[in-house]
Amino acid sequence: MAMPLPRYVVFGEALTDMVRQADGSWLGLPGGSCWNVARAAARLGLATGFAGAVSQDLFGDELARASAEAGLDGRFLQRVARSPFLAFVASRHPPRYFFVGDDSADLHFDPARLPAGWREAAEVLHFGSISLVRQPLAARLCEEATQAARAGKRIAFDPNFRDLMRAPGYANVLEPMLRLASYIKISDEDLAGLFPALDTGTALAQVRAMAPDATVMLTRGAHGMTLLKGSSIVEQPALAVEVADTVGCGDAAMGGWMAGVLSGATGDLAAQARLAAAAAAIAATRPGAYPPRRDEVEKLLAA
Repeated sequence: MAMPLPRYVVFGEALTDMVRQADGSWLGLPGGSCWNVARAAARLGLATGFAGAVSQDLFGDELARASAEAGLDGRFLQRVARSPFLAFVASRHPPRYFFVGDDSADLHFDPARLPAGWREAAEVLHFGSISLVRQPLAARLCEEATQAARAGKRIAFDPNFRDLMRAPGYANVLEPMLRLASYIKISDEDLAGLFPALDTGTALAQVRAMAPDATVMLTRGAHGMTLLKGSSIVEQPALAVEVADTVGCGDAAMGGWMAGVLSGATGDLAAQARLAAAAAAIAATRPGAYPPRRDEVEKLLAA
């Protein structure tokens, strides 16, 4: 019997973070914001597909292995004979990094190769991060989002600001994606990067004006998060945990949020916010972009 197709499909980049160590060596870790979101959702029990392309070398092998381990639907991950996409993280504090991947595997993702019937089965499609800056992939993904929204699918969007988005052309992506989205996750740091002339409140108001019908999650790291839908506002404090690092916490929050939306908390903003906050908190207890398990999240919420 064929496995059911996923309800949540995450489009975007998977890459390898090459992290500089104290002794000057480099440690390779599988990552990428969109891939981290997908892993988090899958580990929380939501049937999820990561729709992206990775290389056919050892870097791609490790991403494929970790995808399977998280429970992602293997029919959505494409392997192509191109170089790996790498992010060199020279320093975490302050963050200093650069990307290597001029014609890398991620840019050769082909939506036509996705399994038959996937769009009918999917309920929410996620887009965001640097995959929406890197051409020709960005144009392909924007078209997918447009077609899916026309077909009545809900779009989730997390801009996840990076310096690449300072390019003038990104405004032509940001505004249409905000208008298409049913769910928008945005951090105070994203707002500062995307709207450098505006304070947080004014920038958030601008986002909401572009997406008046969307539910918006504003994340503020240790200061918690706010979920906004129409005139409803839910404040959710960060949950107290022993922090190892905060890498991937925003991605875990996004995966947790969508797991809540698609598992019975559709209209309950407070329940959605609690699940997102717990997922982010568990991610912070482990080094690197750790995707939290459902039992870990439930234990934290029960405590």
